[in-house]
Amino acid sequence: MKLLGSFAQAVQLLLVGDREVYFIAFTSLWFSLVSVSIAALWSLPLGFILGYTSFRGRKAIVVLLNSLMAVPTVVVGLFIYSFLSRSGPLGSLGFLFTPKAVIIGQAVLCSPIIASLVYSALSRLDVRLPETLTTLGATRSQKFWMVLREARIAVASAILAGFGRVIGEVGVSMILGGNIRWYTRTMTTAIALETSKGEFERGIALGIILVSIAVIVNAALHSMVRHER
Repeated sequence: MKLLGSFAQAVQLLLVGDREVYFIAFTSLWFSLVSVSIAALWSLPLGFILGYTSFRGRKAIVVLLNSLMAVPTVVVGLFIYSFLSRSGPLGSLGFLFTPKAVIIGQAVLCSPIIASLVYSALSRLDVRLPETLTTLGATRSQKFWMVLREARIAVASAILAGFGRVIGEVGVSMILGGNIRWYTRTMTTAIALETSKGEFERGIALGIILVSIAVIVNAALHSMVRHER
């Protein structure tokens, strides 16, 4: 009965537009969107390079990316923390326990996922495509965008997978952001905090939002795939 009561109060918080709940949700979305956008800037070209060029150490990089996909978020957070702390090489920037630190950590966290999935997608395309584009006189940048356009569904899936990785992570946000109220608190860190205090209403409300985001992202992906067919 207590759980049902907490769920009812959580729904009430959502319906009345609880300011803190929606602020935390917006903060999580903002961090995730910015970090994924930043990660895509280098992950997409890296996936393209791995998929269509041969060089020494290429297989080692692929293996490394696949291994990094499974690294726990707390390990990534600890690694970035060592650089951003006062005694670290980037401590003078003052990024620790700020939104910038969380965004940097999340960008590092999702980069291997995006690059690895893009590489896998491009490796399944017709190998003659780059050669055909070269024959037609396409520049390197034009080939990059044409290949990505051909694999746009797989690329979108990779970016959404990266988004899913960061929107639901706890370790990076907790270690680098400090879970500061009205500043760096995200949905996952808030849920952990509220649960530890035994106050489930706000945690359940944030959980509903988190699940809703996951459903929307997956629905968007399925819609893209269906439209492509």
